[in-house]
Amino acid sequence: MFRGLLRAVPALLLTAAAAFTVVPAAAAAPAAALLTAAAADPSAPGTQAVAYTDVTVSASGRSFSARVWYPGTTAGANAPVAAGAHPGLAFGHGFFQDISKYESLLRHYASWGFITVTPKSQGGLFPSHSDFADDLNASLTWLTAQNATAGSRFAGTVDTARLGLSGHSMGGGAALLAASRSTAVKSVSTLAAAETNPSAVTASGTLGIPAQYVGGSQDGIAGVADNQQKMYDAKSAPTQLRVITGGFHCGFVDSWGIGCDSGSITRAAQQKLTQGVTTAYLLYTLGGDTSYYDQVWGSAARNLAGVVYSAKP
Repeated sequence: MFRGLLRAVPALLLTAAAAFTVVPAAAAAPAAALLTAAAADPSAPGTQAVAYTDVTVSASGRSFSARVWYPGTTAGANAPVAAGAHPGLAFGHGFFQDISKYESLLRHYASWGFITVTPKSQGGLFPSHSDFADDLNASLTWLTAQNATAGSRFAGTVDTARLGLSGHSMGGGAALLAASRSTAVKSVSTLAAAETNPSAVTASGTLGIPAQYVGGSQDGIAGVADNQQKMYDAKSAPTQLRVITGGFHCGFVDSWGIGCDSGSITRAAQQKLTQGVTTAYLLYTLGGDTSYYDQVWGSAARNLAGVVYSAKP
């Protein structure tokens, strides 16, 4: 996570960046795959085989490489997409992070029936947060177009009424910027979302869709008080803040990097909690599965061991 870089160059990054509604949709029927897995623990893998493909996204005047994780008829590269119409996500990586750092989380989402586009753009030392937000929205525009394109791998497999955004750190902040610019996005979930330029805090205050902020109590890079708490405070209902006790910034990625922080729980424990709370939230807000209400807004959410819960339902 290059903690030293993040602390040494925030002003430079911001200067470089400057240079350059509602309740969950319930009308559409939930995807069959999501209904099948509804009774299962969302922190455990879902029932779908996990597949992926590498693509070039060209949409909305943007063009960049990306990997797409999705439920397949079989596991592995370039498998056909599983039958049904699946909710779509775009996921933004953290500062100076390769998308491979998030493979366990993205595989988890695919196993639960989500199609997730992960842009490889804005990976250098001087990323544009605004451009990254536009890339995330372009990913969803591209996925929507692929759904309607005969012969596309994703033709007829995307529920275009159920599109969401997610991301970690810089990518979480960019996801909030993207959500504020799009009417197609129905929900956003973020991990250790960091303040951006333009401001993700300000963007949060404009959102009418459900928003989830997940953070770690021992995050030494994008701490809760100066980042996710401010975003949550700015956001009107429906929204929630889930703080993992002992969680840390690098605990949301699959491996350590130079300058990483640490916490009092293991990476495996943090990732299991993260997968559980975010998957339940996405199944409810995008999958349309109301059986997850208690785990998102009810007593199960309030009493989940290891996670401090704040919410405006």
